[in-house]
Amino acid sequence: MDNLANQLESILFLKGESVSMKWLAETVGKNEEEIKVSLDILSKNLENRGIRLIRNGDGIALATAPESAEIVRKIVESEINSDLSKASLETLSIIIYKGMASRAEVDYIRGVNSSFILRNLLVRGLVERQAERGEDRNYVYKPSLSLLENLGIKSLEELPDFSSVSEKLEEFLKTDTVKIDGNIAGIDIKQ
Repeated sequence: MDNLANQLESILFLKGESVSMKWLAETVGKNEEEIKVSLDILSKNLENRGIRLIRNGDGIALATAPESAEIVRKIVESEINSDLSKASLETLSIIIYKGMASRAEVDYIRGVNSSFILRNLLVRGLVERQAERGEDRNYVYKPSLSLLENLGIKSLEELPDFSSVSEKLEEFLKTDTVKIDGNIAGIDIKQ
């Protein structure tokens, strides 16, 4: 497999969500035709493996292979039926008290990659994902109406210490020397 195909596989794995051809090209500094050729190579190399390259319009992502559907379904069902983990509660708290947070912000606050946790919260219907901006396909996560209903509140402001915790989170993200910008690593050091 060529080096660019390897890089694209790593990027798609890290992102854990759909990205555009344009975004990939800009990220690796190649033209879209080179990206397309390397994606074709990657797709061919993944044919007999547990992961597949999927494309939907301009969206590109990695996904589990269809022949793994039954085991994946069982795992997802067990996740839904189990209690929330400490990491899930931590991630959910960040989203609740920020009101809306990008994956990069959640990752930075927690200090670890939160893709799997965010997916789990989405599957459970506790958070909703919406596009933040049009072209670069960044998403933000916000508490779902179902979550508010389950918590027995009409708005986030009814949560204990909502104002002070929200302010502290915003202050933490603003005053630190790291800027969240949604790039490939999610963190960009200020110059």
